[in-house]
Amino acid sequence: MKALLQILLIFTILIGCSPSESYDVLIKNGQIVDGSGEPSFIGDVGIREDSISAIGDLTAAKGKIEIDASGLVVAPGFINMLSWAVDALIEDGKSQSDIRQGVTLEVFGEGSSMGPLNEEMKKEEQESQGDIKYPINWTTLNEYLDFIVDKGVSTNVASFVGATTLRVHTIGYENRAPTNDEMETMKNLVREAMEEGALGVGSSLIYAPAFYSSTEELIALCKVASEYDGMYISHLRSEGNQLLESLDELIRIAYEANIRAEVYHLKMAGKNNWNKFDAVVSKIDSARNAGLSITTNMYTYTAGATGLDASMPPWVQEGGYDKWAVRLQDPIIRAQLMVEMVTPTNEWESLMMGVASYDDMLLIGFKNDSLKYLTGKSLAEVAAMRNTSPVETAMDLVIQDGSRVGTVYFMMSEENVKKKIALPYMSFGSDAASYAPEGVFLKSRSHPRAFGNFARLLGKYVRKEKIISLEEAIYKLTTLPATNLRINKRGALKEGYFADLAIFDPDKIQDHATYDKPMQYASGMVHVLVNGVPVLKDGQHTGALPGQVVKGPGFIPMD
Repeated sequence: MKALLQILLIFTILIGCSPSESYDVLIKNGQIVDGSGEPSFIGDVGIREDSISAIGDLTAAKGKIEIDASGLVVAPGFINMLSWAVDALIEDGKSQSDIRQGVTLEVFGEGSSMGPLNEEMKKEEQESQGDIKYPINWTTLNEYLDFIVDKGVSTNVASFVGATTLRVHTIGYENRAPTNDEMETMKNLVREAMEEGALGVGSSLIYAPAFYSSTEELIALCKVASEYDGMYISHLRSEGNQLLESLDELIRIAYEANIRAEVYHLKMAGKNNWNKFDAVVSKIDSARNAGLSITTNMYTYTAGATGLDASMPPWVQEGGYDKWAVRLQDPIIRAQLMVEMVTPTNEWESLMMGVASYDDMLLIGFKNDSLKYLTGKSLAEVAAMRNTSPVETAMDLVIQDGSRVGTVYFMMSEENVKKKIALPYMSFGSDAASYAPEGVFLKSRSHPRAFGNFARLLGKYVRKEKIISLEEAIYKLTTLPATNLRINKRGALKEGYFADLAIFDPDKIQDHATYDKPMQYASGMVHVLVNGVPVLKDGQHTGALPGQVVKGPGFIPMD
């Protein structure tokens, strides 16, 4: 009996002396907002390698790296549902303007994607490159994603395959329907992209040549994506005069292709359309109540940004930029455009008709160095400088710059921005690249959403205006889009999930970018981890590039 007691005593001592749990990264005393929408709680997060190992009270644990998150929110990393960082990340993989807002996943593919490409497309892409120059040594979308990850990137990356890219690859820039053989080729390209990990099919239907695609063509492509549980995501054919009809088209595609569908940057563009908010929500709610999965995303600003091509009819752009530029120099065509570009119509989407005046069109992106002095000026200002009409000036700039000329359009209402944020199925995308205020990026001007979209949500609309709660905002930045995209083990703080985390001060998170000075980092984001690696530490980028390719639900691993 005495020997047994001695053994038990030794066993008890050994247990008491056993080492505490050890983690690669230990985050302590944070306000954990796990992405579920449920109330936050104070706790710790233990990370081993690239995954979350434990959440809760880890007081006795140790970490090789320990982060005191007292007074800070610990959330899943944010998902940028609409990123245009496809070439910016080639130039600088640190993704500074997004990382400093807590973004850990960039999602590409609004209509155009970086593959599949053919040789003619590669040549055109090289010739059209602006400030950022790079060789194109990939062919498929997956090869591009692997390329930037191998080169090194701080965020994770994923992409839809672009319906525009599929059309150009197969048909070119012609305004016609695909032949049966061409349709089969496009469908096979979707199949290949889905099996390589694409998230679904993305379209952008106000632009040529995407404008030439019929609803039936899009349904056929989406039926293939649906076989792999992919999503259809679309810049609607109209966000203004034909907004409701264009939403009907998306709902029809979702129904007939049996596919989940999302509206890119939902908006009511142009003052005459601001009153359509309730009708839009009614259509979406009706479709959802009928069993369709219809969701939306947005950016947190009243101005959009695209090109001057969005002010010109699709017929003048048929055949690509070179033929477009030639037509713009034809006196007869110019005279016709002088009328069409300022005449209200339901036949095509004119963003020029959506602004109150030409002062509300800011020119921010020029390819030609000789025109960069105009950056930041309005179309009205440049027209006055040249003593030409704004319409003529727009045509001349497209010719002279060799591009569509990046343009900001002020055309939405602040009231609708707030109402959209509150929609239960709303997630968020910057619709911009991820920059740094240095180097080649300073040659052009960005929209402030590139530097402030996500911080603006948390600072202005959550903390200051209380449009939605912090927990709901984090849900819409993380778990909601991850669920919609059907991506695996991301978008939530859960054991076994990848350790993508955004740790910020809820009292200080704030955007600072403005239209006059857009390239200003947001503040208040303290730490960011991507796949368990600290990328932002104490508000400063560590230089780490741990980003990975995130695959869609149809991914089939190669043997």
